[in-house]
Amino acid sequence: MAMIDKGSVRKAIIYCRVSSVNQEHDGHGLESQETRCRQRAIALGLEVAAVFPDTFSGGGDYMQRPGMKALLAFLDAQPDERFVVIFDDLKRASRDTRAFLDLRDAFRSRDVIVECLNFKFDDTPEGEFIETIIAAQGALERKQNGRQVAQKMRARMENGYWVHKAPVGYRYETQKGRGKVLVPDEPLASIVRDAFEGYASGRFRSQAEVKRFFEGFEAFPRNRKGVITQQRVTEILTQPLYTGHICSERYQLNWLKGHHDGLISLDTFDAVQERRHGVTRLPARKNIGDDFALRGFVLCGDCDKPLRSSWAKGNTRRYPYYLCQTKGCDSYGKSIPRDKLESEFEAILKTIQPGKPLVDMVTYMFRSAWTQRQALVDDMIASARERLSQTEKQIDALLNRIMEATSPAVIGAYEDKIARLERDKTKLSEKLVRHVPEQGTFDEMLELSCQFLANPWKLWETGNMTLKRTVLRLTFEDRLRYHRNEGARTPKTTLPFKALEGLCTQGMRNGAPFRTRTGTPCGTAF
Repeated sequence: MAMIDKGSVRKAIIYCRVSSVNQEHDGHGLESQETRCRQRAIALGLEVAAVFPDTFSGGGDYMQRPGMKALLAFLDAQPDERFVVIFDDLKRASRDTRAFLDLRDAFRSRDVIVECLNFKFDDTPEGEFIETIIAAQGALERKQNGRQVAQKMRARMENGYWVHKAPVGYRYETQKGRGKVLVPDEPLASIVRDAFEGYASGRFRSQAEVKRFFEGFEAFPRNRKGVITQQRVTEILTQPLYTGHICSERYQLNWLKGHHDGLISLDTFDAVQERRHGVTRLPARKNIGDDFALRGFVLCGDCDKPLRSSWAKGNTRRYPYYLCQTKGCDSYGKSIPRDKLESEFEAILKTIQPGKPLVDMVTYMFRSAWTQRQALVDDMIASARERLSQTEKQIDALLNRIMEATSPAVIGAYEDKIARLERDKTKLSEKLVRHVPEQGTFDEMLELSCQFLANPWKLWETGNMTLKRTVLRLTFEDRLRYHRNEGARTPKTTLPFKALEGLCTQGMRNGAPFRTRTGTPCGTAF
């Protein structure tokens, strides 16, 4: 490149670059680079016209760097001016050989003189050769550094430590002798755990409902537009890290036990994956709102299609309605006042109230079943230990076969089998260390369950839309059919209430019917 002719050059441009945000303010940061370059401009008697910084890796296409793109655009906007571009080191221009040569040609085509603090450019064949060698050396160092970093990251992950960005629900905490370790980040950890368990159990029928669940918490992170995307929900629900294990396709690591605490069990994670790839029974509706509690649950009595909902404008206020919008239906376009429909539904819900004697009997049955279940725990643990021992023996046998095998295909098949066995081993180990319920836990769970079975209406009347939709799913087996003239038809209840109804009917046949809390025979409550 040409030597500087002070008589023809009037202005200088400074270019600074660091590879990461953390380097911006260290000893070789943007500010210190700019200071040294300004000192060189003063020594050359040049006025600094502009400074273009970049926080970007030195590899790859220089046109992908915002600062360099802006610098070239600045030069193109002033074709009659001659400039000197100053940077403190040749590696600041590029650490990629091809990119450096392209950038050198770009400067030459614009008649730009390049000044480097640590290198003297010489516009001769020998000078170009030295420039190319130095750029190639920089490219070699960059690739070697990348390889070294990748090796260190893989080794740390093999030791059970996550090295990438902490997922939602975790944060990094520096621990003595262990470095940065993932720890649960509350309240996000509890929110993520609830989302997994809710989706696995069916409380959330689709990922769209999980998304709306996340949106209900202001603390849940959003993107730059303030939105929680469906992609973010999918990334969370498919991240094995939440089970306490390390998986990485990049480093070919599968289900290594991590040093961080898992938020969910492997069984819960597997249940979520099965539901994700299954058929959603009741697809979540968009723009569901909180104005119509039964939207998506009530069907038209004529065509069995879900009723829509809307607000109609009156002279003084707006009126809420349910209506059928299925063309060809006898009820097409006919409105049903929201308050009328929902009050009739609530009247039905209030009738589902088994009496206290029946609830007491069910409580006794549940407690007996719980006791029997506990008696099986020891046998289940012994069986799991035996299976774990057999799995370990299978893994050892396959490892010995790999040592003797020479065919890459055979070795690959053995490795796949070992990966599956390792995952089975992890699930068995997880079951063995699962805590036995503490004293009082059963009573607490039983109390909540029986409160719901005894009177679902109490949960409904809280007014919380999420709880209301939970009541619909737990109480009724199918959607409610409603005819605009005949009213609501009796809906089918779920298995728990069917069982209570059967017990109640049997009691009446034996001449000693249970009674509801209002004193009426329990058979009329259903």
